[in-house]
This record gives sequence, C-alpha cells and structure tokens, in this order.
Amino acid sequence: MDYFSEAITAALTLIFSFDEEVYVVVWTSLRISFIAVILAAAIGVPLGILVVLKDFVGKRLLQQTLNTLMALPTVVVGLLLYGLLTRQGPLGDLGLLYTTTAIIIGQAVLILPIIWNLSIAAAGSADPRLLPTSQALGASTLQQGKMYAHEARFAIIAALVAGFGRALGEVGIAMMLGGNIEGFTRTMTTAIALETSKGEFEFALALGILLLVAAFLANFLVQRFQKIR
Repeated sequence: MDYFSEAITAALTLIFSFDEEVYVVVWTSLRISFIAVILAAAIGVPLGILVVLKDFVGKRLLQQTLNTLMALPTVVVGLLLYGLLTRQGPLGDLGLLYTTTAIIIGQAVLILPIIWNLSIAAAGSADPRLLPTSQALGASTLQQGKMYAHEARFAIIAALVAGFGRALGEVGIAMMLGGNIEGFTRTMTTAIALETSKGEFEFALALGILLLVAAFLANFLVQRFQKIR
C-alpha cells in the first residue's frame, strides 16, 4: 500500500510540476487524435447525412456493416495498414511507416465507422418534416445536407467527441504504425505500456491519470451535447 501511495504522490508531482517529458507525450497524443477526428469527420459526417437523404440498394447492409466496424479491434486496423505501408507493401515508397502521419491515418480509419454511423443516427433524428419541406422548396442535395447538419449539429458534435475518445485511448495502431519513438510517435497509451515494462511505474501512472482525465472530459462533453440536443 505504501508503494502505491508513494507512486501516486510521485505521479501527481510529475503532473503538477508540468514535467516536460510527460506533457510532450500528452501533446503528441492529443494532436494526433484531433487531426484524425478532423479527417474522419470530413468523410463520415457528409456520408452519414447522405445516407439519410438518399434511398439506395444495400442501405441496411451498409448500416449493419458500420455497426460491426464500430467494434473493430485496433490491432486489426494496425495490421492491415502495416501491410500497406511497410517497405514491401504497395504504399511502402511513401515512407509513412513509423511516423505520426501513419498513426493519424490508422486512427482516422478506426473512428470513421463510429463518426459515420453516429452521424446517420444524428441526421435520422432530425425533424421528419425537414426533408419533404426542403424538397418542396426545391433545395439541392447540398442545401438539404447543410440544413440537416445544422439541425443535428449538437448530436454530430457528440459523435466527433466520441470518436476523439476512441482514438485517444487506442494502443494497437499507435504501437504498430508509430513504433513508439520517443519525442516523435510516442503516445500516452504506448508510453504507459513501455514505462510499465521498464519499471517506471510513477511515470506510467502520471500518464494514466492524464489519459483518464482526457477520457472523462470527452465523455462529459458527449453528455453535455446530448442534453442540449
């Protein structure tokens, strides 16, 4: 018990003294996850609204597939992208493996089904009179999409925050595609795994506390936006 209490004290000291090594890792994680959310949102939100606006063959199958992909293990995404980005792979010449760009791509792929699916749910919960009214007024698909985005904006923001929380807490992609390079591709989750194996429990605990704080804030924002909705 004394060991654990001392470890917590040391971890809190690292946090509140703004230890540079700790916060470099935190900043790297936040930056990577934030950019991944932007990329996934740029694809997932418009597609989600489009699914609601249009009827097409395979629509139900698409939604079932997205539901399945929401639980996709991170190591599977990491494995597939590793095969594409490794020097022997089809995209090996780009030299992206073991870079933050590779992690961003991997996290964006991971959270795309989440943001896409939740955007469908958000747009689908909009006022049912919105679509026939916009069609009667002669609105184009783009104009209809903008109206749906505005109507469901709080639920869409909640979807983005949920995607951010998922990206921030993943470890498989960051480890396999980033290589856990200190000061470059080391994220909170990969650093926790490494430092624990090295016996640096206090450092890992400090990162764990900050990761929990970030996850708590992400979930708090989701609940806030759901209430506003």
